[in-house]
Amino acid sequence: MIALVRHAQSTSNAQGLVAGRSDAQLTELGTRQARALAPWLVGASRLWTSPLLRARQTAALAVPHLEATLKENFIELDYGDFEGASAQVEPGVGWRALENRHDEAFAGGESLAELDRRVAKELDALLEDDASEMHSPDQHLVIVSHVSPIKSALTWALGIPGNVAWRMRLDNASLTLIGERGGRAYLYRYNAVPDSA
Repeated sequence: MIALVRHAQSTSNAQGLVAGRSDAQLTELGTRQARALAPWLVGASRLWTSPLLRARQTAALAVPHLEATLKENFIELDYGDFEGASAQVEPGVGWRALENRHDEAFAGGESLAELDRRVAKELDALLEDDASEMHSPDQHLVIVSHVSPIKSALTWALGIPGNVAWRMRLDNASLTLIGERGGRAYLYRYNAVPDSA
């Protein structure tokens, strides 16, 4: 099983800002949210994390018994010129205008299609490797990442177009589980959030 964890609340999240590659840290609430994930992840056998601080902090609090491996392919989308802008934008304005243009890069950044390719590369390798955690009933890989890579992983698992990700909510400190069934990726759970202190 692969457990994809969205990082807990960061300072950028608390301010309602688009946070791609900026290195915001967790808030006090985010620290509590990350700790609340720990009971769900005690059985993890391996830990990957985005190199960004908010993901590394979440990983250290949620899976304290494992040392994390940094995985560049699970870093957040590069939003380019929209970095630091308000996330509350009217549909059809600014970055939301790219909703139906999946292959178009954010100005100064990357496209969601590029993000899909880098996430799929990692997940394809896990699916193709019969010895990976994706095929194991008792070995679990935890990947602490961000909203866009986790939505990308979900669309990969379901075999649906990447732009469907715009129609999903993914909460901070949430858990998404992907495994394998019949030789295919299989979605077991999406956006599960434990009670936080």
